[in-house]
Amino acid sequence: RGRAGGSRAGGLGGSAPQMARWLGDIRTYFPTSVVQVMQRDAIDRLGLSQLLLEPELLEAVEADVHLVGTLLSLHKAMPETTRNTARAVVRKVVAELEKRLATRTRATLTGALDRSARNSRPRHRDIDWDRTIRANLKNYLPEHRTVVPERLIGHGRAAQAVKKDVVLCIDQSGSMAASVVHASVFGAVLASMRSLSTRLVVFDTSVVDLTDELDDPVDVLFGTQLGGGTDINRALAYCQSRITRPADTIVVLISDLYEGGIRDEMLKRVAAMKASGVQFVALLALSDEGTPGYDREHAAALAALGAPAFACTPDLFPEVMAAAIEKRPLPVPDTDADTTRVR
Repeated sequence: RGRAGGSRAGGLGGSAPQMARWLGDIRTYFPTSVVQVMQRDAIDRLGLSQLLLEPELLEAVEADVHLVGTLLSLHKAMPETTRNTARAVVRKVVAELEKRLATRTRATLTGALDRSARNSRPRHRDIDWDRTIRANLKNYLPEHRTVVPERLIGHGRAAQAVKKDVVLCIDQSGSMAASVVHASVFGAVLASMRSLSTRLVVFDTSVVDLTDELDDPVDVLFGTQLGGGTDINRALAYCQSRITRPADTIVVLISDLYEGGIRDEMLKRVAAMKASGVQFVALLALSDEGTPGYDREHAAALAALGAPAFACTPDLFPEVMAAAIEKRPLPVPDTDADTTRVR
């Protein structure tokens, strides 16, 4: 800020050298978590978003999910000299998220897909003896020291496993920035699994299918346009039109549910998808920020249809998807206590 009482005028001086120096100083004296909070506060409260259009400042900031959200909201206005730097910043954050989330997600979902493919009449070589013995312990005969297996459980074989279709439908309104970032990373991870067919759709009042960009989540992110209105009904109509195998399809809607479209039509589409056999998951957020502001009336209406809406952390998302794949109750975080329950 200028000195108190001092006058301000335009000029041709260098671009914010004091801000660049400040960003460098706080990285020297404070831990990363504190730096990220200070940067976010400076950008939000002091109106410094436009300064992020300058490459020397982008090189000085500590990159995190919130910074990526800010950059995505500005990328249409970025000069050519800043775009490469911005992509490098976004790629760094995406790489860190993939490193943190990818391995666990693949392991969790591979196990869920394997379990969903198990059968009760396996051939001898396909018997899962560990699960079979545990399932038949009640039939243990002490005098013979053996278990009589009344029910056999078989391993899911690759040839037997049914491929699942996953549709990620993401609200790209400005308040959903962190969710968009995490969802794009998960979309890329899911798309890399052969046993899943993944589609990624983003929407505001229009709908954009970014499935062809899923091999690079950075391209997905720069294909979004944060801000604007919200038409959930139109987005779900598009997703519904792409469903060919309802019983083997999971639709994940990530939105704060502030609908600008036709509310009753939106609910009818959800009901129709569930009636056809689609596993429908509604996430109010996919971030570490906790429960966001959301439309409670629409959330209650979805819950009445058997589709509870809840905020989900990135660490819990693999468990939510595994439950959807296996068609078992979802692990829904309890917003009133530090616990998790299923619905």
